[in-house]
Amino acid sequence: MGAIGGGTDATSADASTTNAATAEAAAPAGSSAATPAGDAPEASPTKAETAEQRNAVRAAKQYLEFSAFSRKGLIRQLSSDAGSGYTLDAATYAVDALDVDWNEQAVKAAKSYLDTMPFSRQGLIQQLESEAGSGFTHEQAVHGADQALKE
Repeated sequence: MGAIGGGTDATSADASTTNAATAEAAAPAGSSAATPAGDAPEASPTKAETAEQRNAVRAAKQYLEFSAFSRKGLIRQLSSDAGSGYTLDAATYAVDALDVDWNEQAVKAAKSYLDTMPFSRQGLIQQLESEAGSGFTHEQAVHGADQALKE
């Protein structure tokens, strides 16, 4: 099944996992706090942020204002030639600099999928965690599907 919202280069998404550890190690302590629903994530203060990193953070915030993304999906969007075209390092930096509740993003994505077409619970979980879909972790996909199907 094709993903709603489309995927991009899987190689970039796979490489982001490798670079994520470096970006996460550079993130300030306490940067994993969840953002209240409806509020745009705030960037954590950093030292020596480059112009590309600063712009990537702004782009990531804008993407999150109009659509739900997984961490991997947002990095993919920011670093894709079909997306924003930032380097993988800048995209990873930007995503990790924001305090995002990925479970809440999974709920929003699940609701969006259900608005488009009906899914079984298992089908929705598969769509949410699919590389061609949203790219959420299994745990995030289960949470998103369960919450969205409650309503």
